[in-house]
Amino acid sequence: MVEPHPFRFGVQASSAPDRRSWIELAKDVEGRGFDVLAIPDHFDDQLAPVPALMAAASATTELRVGALVWDNDFKHPVVLAKELATMDLLSDGRVEIGIGAGWERSDYDSSGIPYDRAGIRVDRFIEAISIIKGHFAEGGFSRKGSYYNVTDLDGLPKPVQRPHPPILIGAGGPRMLRIAAREANIVGINPTLTAGIVDESVIASMSSSAVAAKIDIVRQAAGDRMADIELNIRTFTVSIEDTVERAIDAVQAHLPRPVPPAFLLDSPFALIGPPSKLIEDLLERREKWGLSYVIVGPENIESFAPVVEALNGR
Repeated sequence: MVEPHPFRFGVQASSAPDRRSWIELAKDVEGRGFDVLAIPDHFDDQLAPVPALMAAASATTELRVGALVWDNDFKHPVVLAKELATMDLLSDGRVEIGIGAGWERSDYDSSGIPYDRAGIRVDRFIEAISIIKGHFAEGGFSRKGSYYNVTDLDGLPKPVQRPHPPILIGAGGPRMLRIAAREANIVGINPTLTAGIVDESVIASMSSSAVAAKIDIVRQAAGDRMADIELNIRTFTVSIEDTVERAIDAVQAHLPRPVPPAFLLDSPFALIGPPSKLIEDLLERREKWGLSYVIVGPENIESFAPVVEALNGR
């Protein structure tokens, strides 16, 4: 049996109206005991990940920073690797590398970046991961592939964390889950996002049975590596009230149409109820599925802090 990883907690935030607000958020995240501040990578009104994360790291002392997740198609992997290594150096080794193959169709349509079929995006992602790891390794390296060609490149600077900062691969489909199991230090369990939009199929893929099936794929593909893999989930629905009933009512009020309460209470992508119930649910989910690294939204920082205090590092 694989020994469970200690709990870690993060916050995924995307924007702030000014520098002061962003720095205050980063300090609040750190001060309330969260381990990580993460940012998505989209072409909407969010901040650009690299400068925003570097600003957050510079304003804190222990907070780890990373994207959830960088879209591989937005930057050449040599460019991204150099930025990541520089961030790790300048933050004294506090970077986590979250990366995926890209999924949201609107990002590609608005930017003009070609939205290739999923298989091509994943093929390109596999090559990119190899290049990023090669960039971090000692000495020069070369890679010749279908999408990238790197010749005698000694990637500098090298990151502080060796052999490289922890790599989180976000994955929802079977192929990406298997790749993550082979290549990542942290596997982010995602909904299935092959449609390129959030539709009914995405909601269905957030059920407990769907998550269990995804984690089974990871375990089978990881083999002996599984003991070293941290399993992550971004909980999109967090409602903390003094009773479960009030928490469910609060969630339903913000949904386009009602979702069965049993689905909400059972989904690993949701945390609903008073803090005592959330603590029990997280302990149960770690025991059942191995999920130990949980990320919430900025709106949950204060209300979720008692859960972080009770479980972080445990």
